[in-house]
This record gives sequence, C-alpha cells and structure tokens, in this order.
Amino acid sequence: LNFKMDKYVRVEKPKEDHSNIQENEVRVMSKGRIRNYVKYAITLLEEKKHEAVQLKGMGRAIIKTISTSEVIKRRVPGLHQTTELTSLDIVDKYEPLEEGLPVKETKRVVSVITITLSSKPLDANHPGYQDPL
Repeated sequence: LNFKMDKYVRVEKPKEDHSNIQENEVRVMSKGRIRNYVKYAITLLEEKKHEAVQLKGMGRAIIKTISTSEVIKRRVPGLHQTTELTSLDIVDKYEPLEEGLPVKETKRVVSVITITLSSKPLDANHPGYQDPL
C-alpha cells in the first residue's frame, strides 16, 4: 500500500448472498469450530443421503478445512477425496477521512481450497485425488 492508511477507513462489503451455496456444500470459516463442521457434513452424508459433500475454505480457514476433512474421513469409512486449490482476487475499497483525498482500492489474492468427499468413486486421474483410508 503506497498511501497513508491513517487517513483512510476500509469500506465494509455487504454480506455475501448465500443463495448460490449448494445444499451439500460446507463453507468453513476461520472462526467456526471444527466439530460443528464435522457434525454438519456427516449429517449431510448419512441422514440427508448426499453421496458427496464439498468443504470450502479460504485464507486462514484452509487449515481448518483440511482438519475437518481428515476427521470426517476417519469417522465415515470409504470416502474418496479430491482436493483443489485456486485463488480469488479480492478488492478492498478505502474511503478518505479527510476531504480532498481520492477513494483508494487495493487488490489482494486469497487462496481457496475445495475438498470433495464422496461415497462414490471420484476421478482417480484428478491431480488431487486420494483413495479411501
């Protein structure tokens, strides 16, 4: 950042619209508890009879997403796994606290992990494929 941050305040983004989240998708956040994500994912697999569940985490939640998937794989035997790493460009907007200064925008790249756990075999040729334990 090449501008004085003490003269700017970050503009809060509106909350994300969750209507595009699939029913078998679990969004892992850095503040959530692993046991809650595990319980929800196992409910999707066993009670709601989904054949696959998708765990998604970004930034600092990536470690928690991986841990969650490992716990689920140990509790639900026979799950196939694929893992994908991508990145997302996020633009932060800063408004000036003093008049006369321009609005500033910064772009940052955030890593995103998507782990698919499935009771049915997945593409074994996928670079992120893992056999069941």
